[in-house]
Amino acid sequence: MPRFGMFPAAFGLFDRGSTLKPFEYLAPDTVDEAVAILTDNAPDARLLAGGTDYLVELKHASEVPKVVVDVSGISEFKGIELTDKGLRFGSGVTHTEIMESDLVAEHALAMQEAALTIGAVQTRNLGTLGGNLVTCVPSVDSGPVLIALDAAVTITGSKGIRIMPLLDFFVGPRKTALEPDELLVDIVIPKEMLGRGCSFRKFGLRKGQALALVNTCASIDLDAGKLADVRIALGAVAPTVIRAVKAEKLLNGKAPSDDLFAEAGDMAATEAKPINDFRASAGYRLDLIRTGTKRVLAEALERAPR
Repeated sequence: MPRFGMFPAAFGLFDRGSTLKPFEYLAPDTVDEAVAILTDNAPDARLLAGGTDYLVELKHASEVPKVVVDVSGISEFKGIELTDKGLRFGSGVTHTEIMESDLVAEHALAMQEAALTIGAVQTRNLGTLGGNLVTCVPSVDSGPVLIALDAAVTITGSKGIRIMPLLDFFVGPRKTALEPDELLVDIVIPKEMLGRGCSFRKFGLRKGQALALVNTCASIDLDAGKLADVRIALGAVAPTVIRAVKAEKLLNGKAPSDDLFAEAGDMAATEAKPINDFRASAGYRLDLIRTGTKRVLAEALERAPR
C-alpha cells in the first residue's frame, strides 16, 4: 500500500508567509501502484524522485498539484545491470551511482563524464537519471551521451508498456513523450553500442554547478581503419538534444584525421540553432560546437577498440 499524507506549506521548503496550498503526498511501493495513482489523478499529479529540480520549482509555484507521487522507493526503478539487451539504468539511479559503477566505467565511460558535470555533490547524490531526462531542458547533460549511444527508454502506463529511442522521447523544451498517466521505467544502451569509442564535453561559464552553454558527445566504431557508424549528439543548441546527421554522414567510411574532424565540427555547427541569451551569444555557441565536436571525435577515436 502506498504511504500517504498531507504536505502543508511548511517543512522549511517555502518562504515565510507563503500562501501555497497543501497537497496530498503519496509514496507507492510498486510501479502498478504508481500508475494507478497517476491514472486516478491525471493531470493533477506530479512525480517526485530525487526532487532536485521539482522542489526548487515547487518553492516558487503559484499553483500546486493535487497529488505529489514519490516514486523514489520503487525497486523496479533501481539498479544498473548488464542484460541480454544491453546496459540497463533504472530511472531512479542517481548520478553518484553512475559515477561509482564499475559496469558504467567498463562499458559506457562517457556516462560517468556527463554525471560528473551535473550540479554539486548533493545534487548528484539525490538527483536521478530519469529525473534529469524527464525535466527535458535543452541543456540536459546525460542526454547527449545516451543519444550518441542509441539508448532506448521503457515507459509504462495504464495502456501498457512501450519502448522508444531516447531521441524520440524528447519532444520540446520541458516536454517529453510521456502521457499524464505514464512513468519512465528504465534506460537501456544497446549491447552493440557498449565499449565503443565515446567522449563527452560540457562547456559552461564555470567548472561546476553550471548550465551547459553547449554539450557535445561523439561515439564511433572503426572498420578496417575507417570511421563507421559515427554518432554526434549536441545539447543546449536547439529546443532538444539533436543528432548532427550531416556531420556523421561526412565522417562515415573515411580515414580519421584532424582536418576531417575540424570539417565535421564546421558541419555540425550548421545543423544547430543556438540562441542569444545573457549567458552567451549564438555565435559563441557555434564556436563551441565546432571546438567541442572536434575534441570529442578525437577522444572517441582514441578510445575506440581496434
